[in-house]
Amino acid sequence: MRAVVVEQWGGPENLVEREVERPAPGLGEVLVRVHAAGVNPVDWKTRAGGALIEWGTVPAVGWDVSGTVEAVGPGVGLYRPGDEVFGMPLFPKQAGGYAEYVVAPARHLAPKPASLTHVEAAALPLAALTAWQALVDTADVRPGERVLVHAAAGGVGHLAVQIAKARGAYVIGTASAGKHQLVRELGADEVVDYRETRFEDVVSDVDVVLDGIGGETAARSLKVLRDGGRLITLPGPDDVPAAPDEVRALWVLVEPDHLGLREIAALVEQGKLRPVVEAAVPLAEAAKAHELGEQGRTTGKIVLTVA
Repeated sequence: MRAVVVEQWGGPENLVEREVERPAPGLGEVLVRVHAAGVNPVDWKTRAGGALIEWGTVPAVGWDVSGTVEAVGPGVGLYRPGDEVFGMPLFPKQAGGYAEYVVAPARHLAPKPASLTHVEAAALPLAALTAWQALVDTADVRPGERVLVHAAAGGVGHLAVQIAKARGAYVIGTASAGKHQLVRELGADEVVDYRETRFEDVVSDVDVVLDGIGGETAARSLKVLRDGGRLITLPGPDDVPAAPDEVRALWVLVEPDHLGLREIAALVEQGKLRPVVEAAVPLAEAAKAHELGEQGRTTGKIVLTVA
C-alpha cells in the first residue's frame, strides 16, 4: 500500500511516499481503507523531532482518519466490512494515518456522521476530541458559564467554540480581524482581535479558558478567570502557569475515545457542529500540507485525500 513516512526527523521535505506492507487486523482490531486523513500540529511537531510518540520501525505520521472498514479481526462485533468510520487510533502511539490502510482498535473509531464527506469527517477526530475532553470531560462546562477560546478560528478552536455553545455557554473567542465573521457564525458571542487588543483588558469573569497557544497567553489568561475558574492549556505541560488557589490550571492530552466520537457525531447530525476545511491536499503532497500548516494561519483544518 501507499504510505507517507518520515525518512529522517526534520523539515517537510522528509515526508516521502513509499510502498509498505499492508497491515492485518488482530484481536479486537479493524482494518480501515482510508479515504481521507486529517493534518494536525502534532503531526509536524513530531515530524520535526519525533517527540512524545512511540514510533514503529518505519516512522509514519498521522492519526485522524475517515474511511471504510475493509476487514475485522477476531472478537469485533461493532463493525462489518463496508461500514463507514472515523477516528483517531492509537494516539500517542504511532498510527500511520497518512496511508491507504490503517489498523485500529475497534473502539478507537466510531460510525462516520452520514451528513459529512470523508474529507470533512477526517477533520474532526483529534481536534474535536481535544475540545470535547477539555471542555466537557475536564472543565464540565455548564449552561450560562463564560468560556474564552483562544485561536478560535484554528483547528481545535473553531470546534471548541461550537461545542461550548452547544453546552449553553457564553463564548468569547480570540482571532485576527479577518476571521471574526467566521467565529461569530460558529456561535461566538464576542470576538477579540488579539493583534489590536490585549484580551485581558476587555475580558473578565470567565469560568473556563481553553488555550491552544501556550506561553505568555496561558499566563495572561489567569487574569480573566473568576474564582473557581479553570484554565486548560493544550501545547504542553511546560505551558501550565503557576495558578493561585482560587483557580485550576492544567494540561490536557487528547486520547482515543469511542464515546466521545459518538457524542461529536451526534452534534454534527443535530446541526450544532461543523468542521471547516481550509484545504484538501493529495496524500502524495503531504509535505505541502505541512508547509501550509506550519505557517500558523490556517482557518479550520487541512486534510489529505487518500482514496
